[in-house]
Amino acid sequence: MKPGKTLAGNLLPAVLFMLTMLIVACGGPSGNSTGASNKLSADKQIYISPLSGISDVATLDPALSTDGPSISALSTMFVGLVQLNDKLEVYGELAQSWTTSPDGRTWTFKLRPNLKFSDENPITSKDVIFSIDRALKPELKSTVAPSYLALIKDATNRNTGKVKSLINDSLFAPDPTTVKIVTESKAQYFLQAFTYPTSYIVEKSFIQKYGDTDWLKHLNEGGVSGPFKLDQHIGGKQISFVPNQNYWGPKPQLQKLVYAFYKDPQTAYKAYQSNQLDYVGVPTANLEQARALPSKQYHQFPQLSIDYLAMNYLVKPFNNVKIRQAFALAIDKDTISHNIWKDARIATNHIIPQGQPGYNESLSGPAGVKGTKGDKTLARQLLQEGMKEEGYTTSNFPRIILTTATGGLQSSKDEFQFIQQRWKDNLGIDVSINDEDFNKLLDDTTAASGNAKGLQMWAIAWGADYPDPQDWTSLLFGNGSPYNQTNYGKGNSQDASQQKTNQDLMPKADANQNTNERMAQYNKIEQQLVDDVAWIPIDQRTASYVRKPCVKGFVDNAQGITSPQNWANIYKSGDTPCANTSAYK
Repeated sequence: MKPGKTLAGNLLPAVLFMLTMLIVACGGPSGNSTGASNKLSADKQIYISPLSGISDVATLDPALSTDGPSISALSTMFVGLVQLNDKLEVYGELAQSWTTSPDGRTWTFKLRPNLKFSDENPITSKDVIFSIDRALKPELKSTVAPSYLALIKDATNRNTGKVKSLINDSLFAPDPTTVKIVTESKAQYFLQAFTYPTSYIVEKSFIQKYGDTDWLKHLNEGGVSGPFKLDQHIGGKQISFVPNQNYWGPKPQLQKLVYAFYKDPQTAYKAYQSNQLDYVGVPTANLEQARALPSKQYHQFPQLSIDYLAMNYLVKPFNNVKIRQAFALAIDKDTISHNIWKDARIATNHIIPQGQPGYNESLSGPAGVKGTKGDKTLARQLLQEGMKEEGYTTSNFPRIILTTATGGLQSSKDEFQFIQQRWKDNLGIDVSINDEDFNKLLDDTTAASGNAKGLQMWAIAWGADYPDPQDWTSLLFGNGSPYNQTNYGKGNSQDASQQKTNQDLMPKADANQNTNERMAQYNKIEQQLVDDVAWIPIDQRTASYVRKPCVKGFVDNAQGITSPQNWANIYKSGDTPCANTSAYK
């Protein structure tokens, strides 16, 4: 997200990962489901969900999709050659089948027959290669395409302007239903990476007609390939969608899908209570109440998302590994998880989350510390050693600023104040907190890459773009990756060579066709990342939310996504309570 779905203090997704859009429940009598026979009439098939803490989505352009709210919206309208189903398995969406060459570097996709955009124009192989090539256009300035399309031959050269087009270079359309893609090297995760929205298909003629930017102003005219099309987009209020009758797959039963913008989680919570929303994340303060709601409104399950603190290796004092370790070990993550998040989040030292292939049960925290309570004695010792190495004293120690975006979520504010106090009590260091707008935080973290004058330290979250450990290692910390915003492996610190050695192992793991060896390599990579404090992981998220009993057919999964074809299974019944949808008819 995500980065790509990168997430801030309250999780996003999504779709790719659920913003912790927050809140709880509604009273009123509960009903008993009687199955599809209890289905509401078509005019009442309206589903209302909040996007909390923002006044608008950042983008509806798949090529520019970086955050959960945007991905939630645009993923209803656009699809790709392949996607993830509700079990997080790759399946063919626009692609009916695919094959690979003996060397694993040429992928040939056959499109489904009679595919159409929402304006009834055919979806052809030329639209596919145009979409992928366009995402890498340097003029578009996509921060996601260089990473998620990096495996494609000459992708970097296209993105930097050294190659004018990948069409007939590594992207081919030999006939209207055949797509050929040549990669730089074979990689086991190619299809998983290709499920990210930057690979979604847009209409070539539509964009050529209106331009790379203005086409988004005309989405209600057509040009989309997914199960829904745009209905209304009102900044500060809502974005809504209606079924795309030209979608190739089973059509949605919902007649309108509404994402309503809420300025803060508490407002969204009250809206759910007053039956204005069908779904909302549960703020920590309301967990006990939500868990007691009738008719199984409350849901909680682990998500492939990690909340973490990041430190810019190019900005002092975080060029020193012992100082980074000191900051990490001064934090009691167990207290954060239990007292602040009320066990809705799981304290962790991991970068690769539990439930993800490559999860290492034997991983240790920084400096070999087991457990997640930290070690304040060792933290003080490491700080003193690091200060001595850098020539710092109490009087000349650099000022520390932690930048975050709480989105008005009180639990996030409480968490950062707790961490701030632990650094004061355990290290004797005063840290200032800069709480800014989430979209600004995304821009600021992007700008930190390679920037010795960028953000010094920030709090955010990462949710899996696809269920593969490459998404948590090479993508985030690899040499040359634009998502290496902490600048791991850069600079002239004493341990820089060790970081670079770890980076050298990443592409080897990415290409390894032996699954057991590959996972062992990622385990080694992750342990070194944790030792180097590439992140300070704080917790793994669980999805904690409430949904009205009238809503049927959603399938929960660890990535928080709804497969395009599963919208056909989602509908509203006569069970109560249910959101009042009269304002959206």
